[in-house]
Amino acid sequence: EVQLVESGGGKVQAGGSLRLSCAASGFAFDALAIGWFRQVPGKGREGVSCISNMDGNTYYADSVKGRFTTSSENAKNTVYLQMNGLKPEDTAFYYCAAARWYCSAYGSGWDMDYWGKGTPVTVFP
Repeated sequence: EVQLVESGGGKVQAGGSLRLSCAASGFAFDALAIGWFRQVPGKGREGVSCISNMDGNTYYADSVKGRFTTSSENAKNTVYLQMNGLKPEDTAFYYCAAARWYCSAYGSGWDMDYWGKGTPVTVFP
């Protein structure tokens, strides 16, 4: 079973940057697709980005394109989400999730089988 641990959340002023990390274990890292999702209390979960370690393809929600970048470091079994130009509307609990092989579109994100516990991100004006 895949285990995922997020880190890097925090509080930042609008326009600032944060980098989230997702450390994965329990499965061949290069065979995983890792997605980032976010959720605000009372609202549905939104897919933010996805990267497939199988083919290197990346996908982003329209709301974060040009501001967020996801990348993978195989040597550390870790996927990152670099968030620049943060806005107050980016405030949410951020989760990483994993699926085998590829990012498959599903609902407002991608179809994932394993989830981390999340890390909070707060962007104040």
